[in-house]
Formats: sequence, structure tokens, C-alpha cells
Amino acid sequence: MRKLINKPENFVDEMLEGIYIAHPDKVKYVNDDLRCYVRAAIKPGKVGLATGGGSGHLPLFLGYVGAGMLDGCSVGGVFQSPSAEQMLNVTKAINSGAGVLYIYGNYTGDIMNFDMAAEMADLEGIRVETVIGWDDVASAPKGREDKRRGVAGIFYIYKIAGAAAEEGADLDTVKRIAEKVRDNVRTMGVALSPCVIPEIGKPTFELDAGEMEIGMGIHGEPGVQGKAPLATADTVVDQLLQPILADRPFQRGDTVSILVNGLGATPKEELYVLLRRAYQILEAEGISVEYPYVGEFATSMEMAGASISLLRLDAELKRLLSKPADTPFFVQNQL
Repeated sequence: MRKLINKPENFVDEMLEGIYIAHPDKVKYVNDDLRCYVRAAIKPGKVGLATGGGSGHLPLFLGYVGAGMLDGCSVGGVFQSPSAEQMLNVTKAINSGAGVLYIYGNYTGDIMNFDMAAEMADLEGIRVETVIGWDDVASAPKGREDKRRGVAGIFYIYKIAGAAAEEGADLDTVKRIAEKVRDNVRTMGVALSPCVIPEIGKPTFELDAGEMEIGMGIHGEPGVQGKAPLATADTVVDQLLQPILADRPFQRGDTVSILVNGLGATPKEELYVLLRRAYQILEAEGISVEYPYVGEFATSMEMAGASISLLRLDAELKRLLSKPADTPFFVQNQL
């Protein structure tokens, strides 16, 4: 295991200490718990947006806490859910009287602990609503979207719901918008190498040199086609976009935002090669692209590979997506 770490069991907390040192103007922790991560300044009267999940996916989840996006995040160990108590503490810290919306990925441990935190918040008089991201088309068939994993497409929920909350929308409106985004975003990924969890010290799965796996999840969950010889970039994009376009389905005349996401060890140059091919395919399908995003938005430690997300835009989503945001890991000026 080649990692720049100290004791594996201290990895997450030491990482968080570094983030707080680097960004004291944007984030802080509450309840003397490094893993209860919130905005440095909570806006009075605003709907609070909270997320949470395992570490190992930066900038997901905590990286999107900041102006124009999220207000707090409960942080778990690598690929582990945070506790319900940590989620409750974040909820209480970001609640300013307008209620709190939970936005998180569709994973059993997170669902269980977030539901428990919501029940405890209700006992304290805090209204909580929930929107679960499930954008990974490889993880369940069409018609069973609620069984799908939440992956990089959750970025769009954070961004657009965050903009609505920043404008002063009420909790019901922010939830409606978050659900609209969730229902209009689709993602598919490819893995080229495994990753190593520090406390385990060995790869989470095996891929030989020259192999890839289409549809693999961000924790190493199996793909849809099994291992296959590594194909060219254009062929990989073709294999990722075809099921995305068929699933929604996206139609001629639509406008979409595209997110080309690196999983942790893929050079940005390669991501732009993927974007080029995706744009060619969408143009041929009569689908317009606005607001392309390229970079690392949801990683899996040092996994090599990428994912592509498409979000179908209407006038409301386009306007909110264009709004500014300022977080430690994502900054956007007004588009």
C-alpha cells in the first residue's frame, strides 16, 4: 500500500484537520467533533441543506458545503456511514427556523442513520425532509430507479437545490426542485483500476492491466458487463452514453448539462477527450449541451476511471444551475 498517511485509523480525522486549517473562512466543526462539518456562517431564515456519507470520495460529500450549495455534512470513515448522532448534531447546527433537507446517496447504512436522525430532529421540533440520489443506471433496471446507487449526479442536486435555498425558497419548494433534478439526471461509470481503503490495506477488487469494467460503483460494486479488454476512449464513451440516453429517455431537442467526472487517478486531459466524444454523440442526437463540467466531483480514493452524467434542463433548472457557489472544493461565478 503506497499512501501518504500516518496511522490508517487516523486518516479521516487528520484529513479533516487539514481542511479546517485550509478553509477557516468557509467551514468549521461543531460539538467538538471533527466529523460534524458545517458552513462557517449559517444564513438566518434559510432552509438548511445537509448531506453525509463515507470518506474516500472527495469532493463528495463534504466538499460541497458552502455558499450557494450545502450547509452541513456528517462525515463517516472511508466507505462507512456516519452515525445518526453526528447527523443530528449537523442538523441542529444548520437549522435556522426554515427546516432542513437531507440529500444523500442511496446506500443502506446512510438511509438507516439519516432516518434515525430525522426522527430525533422531529422530537426537537425541527422539520426534516429527504431526497435520496439514485442516478447510477448500471445498478438497477429502468422502473426500479429507487434501487439505484447515488453517484456523481448528486452534485447537480446539491448545486441546484442549494441555489434555490440560497434565494430563500421554502422547504417544500427546495424539496420539489431537488426531486426534479434527481429524476432528470443519469450516470454511468467505468473503472480501470481498484482502490485501497487505508484500514484494510489491499485493493477492494482486482483488475488486470489492460482491463476495464463498465458500470462499476464507487465502492467497487460489480459492473453490468463484467471485466473486458480496455477499449479506446471513444468506444468507452459510446458504451457509457448509450444506456444513459435510453434510460431517461433523452430526446431530440432537449438541452442537457454534462458532467465528466474522474474517479481519483484519471488525468484531466483524458476527461476532456471523453467530453469531446460525448459532445459529438449528443450533437448527432439533436441534444444541446450547456454548462459542461469536467473534473473530479465524486471519486473513489485512487481508482482510475471516469463517469458521465447527463441532466436534462428546463428553464427553472437552467437558471438555478447558473447561480454562483463558493465552497472549499467547488467555486462557480454566475454563468
